Amino acid sequence: MLVLAAVVAIFIYGMIAAMLGTILPDLSDRFQLTPHQNGIIAFAQALGLIVASLAVGPLLDNEGKKIGLILGLAFIAAALALLPRSSGFRSIVILLFLLGIGGGIVVTGANSLASDIDAAHRATALNLVNLFFGLGAFATPFISANLFKQNWVRLCYTVAILAAITLGIQAATHMPPPSGSGRFMLASAGPVLGQPALFLLGLYLFLYITCEVGVWNWLVRHLIAQGIPEPRALNILSLGFALGLLLGRLGVSAVLLHASALNVTLVASIAMVVFTFLMIRTSKPGVAFALVFLAGLSMAPVFPTVLAIVGGAFPRMTSTAMGIVITFGWIGLAVSSRIIGSIAGTDAKRLRTALLVIPAASILMVGLNIAIRFVLP
Repeated sequence: MLVLAAVVAIFIYGMIAAMLGTILPDLSDRFQLTPHQNGIIAFAQALGLIVASLAVGPLLDNEGKKIGLILGLAFIAAALALLPRSSGFRSIVILLFLLGIGGGIVVTGANSLASDIDAAHRATALNLVNLFFGLGAFATPFISANLFKQNWVRLCYTVAILAAITLGIQAATHMPPPSGSGRFMLASAGPVLGQPALFLLGLYLFLYITCEVGVWNWLVRHLIAQGIPEPRALNILSLGFALGLLLGRLGVSAVLLHASALNVTLVASIAMVVFTFLMIRTSKPGVAFALVFLAGLSMAPVFPTVLAIVGGAFPRMTSTAMGIVITFGWIGLAVSSRIIGSIAGTDAKRLRTALLVIPAASILMVGLNIAIRFVLP
């Protein structure tokens, strides 16, 4: 039941991670939103993720993971149920902030729960659980393009219902007791906050999320600007990027039984530099699909494997450490969305230039991966 609870929660988070990029073209058309406003909307979701993941770690350690997962899924269901009734730009910003709050709680809680399942093979367990993130992220644009015919209202209601069902599964699952002492003590957090490795791993995740969410939020708009029809662009995102993440995490789970987590993430970072750069330079649908798939395959092991490194480095107050590192990641989401939106301005065709932020961040990841090796406890 612990595995099921972690898997379905990660699946829902995968669905909402792909939600904004999937519905953004239709939201933009309905409310005449500019790329700059799109960036503000993405920033609002990122801000919710930041606030939630920073605050929820102590809650999970001291009150248990169940209460966090139930709370996060309730926020997700409410935000998606209300989004089709939004009246304009401001209400969309508020609801995406609420969706970010829910997502931040769920991703921290589900990964902390998965980290407890098999401490001896933490990296493998986290990659296997997180392949359902890829499945959820695949499902959202695929369902939108092929079943709902870009009906974003029906999509929002469907995911809201699935989030409510997942909430029921969390409520019915018996979970381990809290690992904290009943209240968050700054003195207890000292050994965690005093480790340079924590902040370098956080910076690494900052750069990674900059890349991954840059693809989720902006790829479809970029492909449409290159003349690719919206249904084809959505399928490139789902069958290309999301499927690459899913298959990559499935494949790397076996590799991590024999290879070190740091070496796996180094190879992934190098591959990200190559494939993300080529991905944004093509306007041919077939070539774009192949390169987007390879970019997803390259990114697949990074997020769960970094969290496995955190879990191994910080066996006490694991949720707090994970929450801090994940918070750095969501700051990357916020920064990248604002930068990409600002560079593109009001011209969607300038997204090709703006998306160079992704391979640039991948280059920095390579250097940082080497630096982390010298500070791990």
